[in-house]
Amino acid sequence: MTLTLSDPDLFRTQAYIDGKWVDADSGETFAVIDPATGEEIAQVPRMGAAETRRAIEAAERAQVGWRKLLAKERAKILRDLADAMLANADDLATILTAEQGKPHAEAKAEIAYAASFFEWFGEEAKRVSGETIPAPMPDRRIVVLREPIGVTVGITPWNFPSAMPTRKAAPALAAGCSMVLKPAEQTPLSALSVMVLAERVGLPAGVLSVVTGDAEDAPKIGGEMTSNPIVRKLSFTGSTEVGKLLMGQCAKTIKKVSLELGGNAPFLVFDDADLDDVIAAMMVAKFRNSGQTCISANRVLVQDGIHDAFVERMVELASGITVAPGFDPAAQIGPLIDQAALDKVLAHVGDAVERGGDVLVGGGIHEQGRTFFSPTIITGADMDWQMSNEETFGPVAAIHRFSDEAAAIRTANATPFGLAAYLFSQDHARIWRASEGLEYGMIAINTGFISTEVAPFGGIKESGIGREGSQHGLDDFLEYKYLAWAGVRG
Repeated sequence: MTLTLSDPDLFRTQAYIDGKWVDADSGETFAVIDPATGEEIAQVPRMGAAETRRAIEAAERAQVGWRKLLAKERAKILRDLADAMLANADDLATILTAEQGKPHAEAKAEIAYAASFFEWFGEEAKRVSGETIPAPMPDRRIVVLREPIGVTVGITPWNFPSAMPTRKAAPALAAGCSMVLKPAEQTPLSALSVMVLAERVGLPAGVLSVVTGDAEDAPKIGGEMTSNPIVRKLSFTGSTEVGKLLMGQCAKTIKKVSLELGGNAPFLVFDDADLDDVIAAMMVAKFRNSGQTCISANRVLVQDGIHDAFVERMVELASGITVAPGFDPAAQIGPLIDQAALDKVLAHVGDAVERGGDVLVGGGIHEQGRTFFSPTIITGADMDWQMSNEETFGPVAAIHRFSDEAAAIRTANATPFGLAAYLFSQDHARIWRASEGLEYGMIAINTGFISTEVAPFGGIKESGIGREGSQHGLDDFLEYKYLAWAGVRG
């Protein structure tokens, strides 16, 4: 597959370690595949523990000088990188669509979102302040410093191949840390294209490296990241299962961890909701990226009085969505990422039908073929369905009917996950009750839009630890140092 780019240099098929574009030690590569066509886009290095170790050692060397830069000097590099991403947004979006499949317009919006983290944390770099504390004795002074934690590592997923690397790298670099990044094997090209721009704007060698590997290589790369004593923090976005494994591995060297893990988002629609708001939100919260987001609405709970009208509007919505390859200007949703993703969605729909669900529209592979799945609406959902207990990660909305507000909140909370929830009502008292009762790290009220660089993104329970974005996103890359100073006599 050949991509048409204004700047072909952004398309890189080597990894980036210590300021150099390099192949794997073995010379082996793996294929990156366009999910819409099945065509090979590129061959990328298959790396392992040895290359990862060298990247970590380079990060340790580079971090010494990086942390000593004035905050405004680091800030300028990050802001320049944000500007460079926006200036090359069309090309970056083309690379993203090719390897991930989402519509080009949606990919371009992701590039803007990804760049926003470099802009935001570039500004936040200048606001890492310490504190003084009134001392208990007259000759004492107490000072608290906030310092970079040191060398960090990041492991990112395939569903947002530009935004997830920047959401991790930006706060690390702003804080004065270095980072070694491992992008998902399905979508490494977007992270590499950002590295091209980072190099151009003057990011010093070793401060940010990208190591690549396929599914078989991931345990070797991850194992080096979690066991290497140089590394002081891991940031991971992915499944809860893998997050638990990485957290356990990090425990052996007491590394700090940030984990943004799986979700099972409830979408609560009360009788007094504005249906226009609800349907607009469903397009974002359910069908964006073909339903392949950790905050996708996974359980749609609708109150009796509005249920039938909601179902009618949802069928209309799903029936009108254009499913097409991402480079088709008319595309609203593209393919699922791979065959495994398709198999899971098919299994969930099959389970729903076996348990009495009524498929009103969709329910199978789209006429586009391959991993394209038709937008699907199923009614009669129950909590024992697979898709009520697992992330479907597909364009399927299963609708539960409820009567009682308190019971709906109990149902929404009946999961080990707690990432995002959605609620729709015009009753402010109900909104407060529901918001306080829902056990989730993020709650969207009368909107399907949550993600922004200025707010803390993250979950509770088995959906993770820590926050990304906002000023709180910097905290996970900083340590507190307390200075107990005696002998200050007047």
